[in-house]
Amino acid sequence: MVKHIYVIRHCEAQGQSSDASLTEQGFQQAEVLAELFTNKKIDRIIASPFLRAIQTIKPLSTRENIKIEIDERLSERILSARNLSDWYEKLQATFIDMELKFDGGESSKEAMERIVNVVEGIFLSDAERTIVVSHGNIMTLLLKHYNSDVDFQFWTHLSNPDVYRLSVKDHEVTLERIWE
Repeated sequence: MVKHIYVIRHCEAQGQSSDASLTEQGFQQAEVLAELFTNKKIDRIIASPFLRAIQTIKPLSTRENIKIEIDERLSERILSARNLSDWYEKLQATFIDMELKFDGGESSKEAMERIVNVVEGIFLSDAERTIVVSHGNIMTLLLKHYNSDVDFQFWTHLSNPDVYRLSVKDHEVTLERIWE
């Protein structure tokens, strides 16, 4: 049996805080996203606790009557507890040195481990098709775990929203972008 996990980066949001809402366009994107999954028979939906992640998948959850499970491990990666004026360069450096860590933040390796644990648990579950809604940086780290070619440049090309399908068959994981 092939299992599929659809990893979704949230729709366009008004900011980066955990309580940042989707923009008007983001709410429209969430409706289009729900259409994408209309005939896919989704078994589970698991989302980051951040408001923008929940709002991204709410139209599908409501339409298909599937409860949104909240998992803290899907929260966006914390680069630093302080505001960094050079955050872009620092983020790029964490893709080169996966152990690099800034004040109060997580290394890429730590963030990768927590989201991989979620996905590996899903692969071991009975669910055939699961949606995971998260954030760009941690999503990129997840995809990097399964494909070493995924890097910082990959992150810079993600869209809001974006959708990748991870498929596992006979312990082999493949990934494919399905958002156009």
